[in-house]
Amino acid sequence: MHILITGGAGFIGSHLVRFCQAKGDDVTVLDNLTTGTLDHLPQSGYTFWESDIRDKAIADRITGGHFDAIVHLAAQTMVDASLRDVSFDADENIMGTLNILEAARKGVVKRVIFASTAAAYGDVTEKDLPIQEDHPLEPTSFYGLSKITVEHYLALYAKLFGLEYVICRFANVYGERQGDKGEGGVVSIFAKRIAQNLPITIHGTGEQTRDFVYAGDIASGIYAALKTPHINDIYNLSTQTEVSINNLVALFNRIAGKKLNPTYTAVREGDIFRSTLSNVKAKEKLQWEPQIQLEEGLRHTFDYFMIEK
Repeated sequence: MHILITGGAGFIGSHLVRFCQAKGDDVTVLDNLTTGTLDHLPQSGYTFWESDIRDKAIADRITGGHFDAIVHLAAQTMVDASLRDVSFDADENIMGTLNILEAARKGVVKRVIFASTAAAYGDVTEKDLPIQEDHPLEPTSFYGLSKITVEHYLALYAKLFGLEYVICRFANVYGERQGDKGEGGVVSIFAKRIAQNLPITIHGTGEQTRDFVYAGDIASGIYAALKTPHINDIYNLSTQTEVSINNLVALFNRIAGKKLNPTYTAVREGDIFRSTLSNVKAKEKLQWEPQIQLEEGLRHTFDYFMIEK
């Protein structure tokens, strides 16, 4: 396949580029290098375009690229940033995506894979866990709202123009090369600070939970979405396992071989309390399931930051 990966020099993108290369695909990476970096990418075996997804000129280049598929990862990904600057979030996540979709339509791209988020669901009650794809969408941040908006655009592009899509709602992704500028998660923040012998801070009581899924598993899930016959649909990519932030710290205690004493502060606005996503549909229709257990993935991540410190 001839695949364009937007945001390919970012955290998740760098895992996906390697996965696609291993499958023998022809990969082009599009990235503005705001949060991504060429250091994340392999030394060779791909084409690189430095540009912003909002740039009208890049739409013409994509149109002429004759891609079989586009994996759209490029986005503003921080919940708190979406609350501070609503317009910027919408500009990147909605208007930038529409630029890509128009290029896909004009270039007769067969399929678009869109990276959506667990933030689309918002806070849910305990009885709704693990969250299924048909659960009502009630985001608590503009980041979640912008992702949902794009999901609706994709459905209409499929209806009006025949553009195939698969939406992947990611749980909390972690792994090597995860940054703290635009795509920073609690795992990377903790791993980096622990590796540097710096204190860590927990926002809230630490009893809030997340569904942590390794970036390599996300890459294989995206690839399954590229291949599946079950198109124009939404799939959670998750472990379907609920882990508290306090339990995450306990795992880092064991991995780092030290006793961590986190500082607890106020909950951040827009954060959800409990989250775990059902992956039953992805297992059934994408023939995908995660392979990396949390402690193994955390070790990979911690070892990476120990080298980088």
